[in-house]
Amino acid sequence: MITIVVTAAVVEQEGRFLVTERLPGVHLAGYWEFPGGKCEDGESLTVCLARELREELGVEVSIGPELMSLTHGYQDRRVELHFFACELKGTPVPLLRQGLRWVSRPELRQLTFPPADAELIELLAR
Repeated sequence: MITIVVTAAVVEQEGRFLVTERLPGVHLAGYWEFPGGKCEDGESLTVCLARELREELGVEVSIGPELMSLTHGYQDRRVELHFFACELKGTPVPLLRQGLRWVSRPELRQLTFPPADAELIELLAR
């Protein structure tokens, strides 16, 4: 089974978290997620996350501590997921025309996130 290394930014501003919607045609299309993406071969976690946020949201980012890392198995793949506390430098723009929302802690539980995000959602929603 293939393992995909993924980074994600947990951005909180004024009590709300930035989430984006997965695009049609990708694994778990239509689910909400914390912005980020797959690491390229040889790419460090922080370089990956900064690149993904530039490509997807057109922003630079200050990457803080890793909040959580976990591995989750799906039927066809295993995802090694690394969540980092981040601060954006600028206003995010959905460059890929993906959905983008700022949601409160209670709202996190109302959106559909990938199963791999469940532990983080519970931690943040408290």
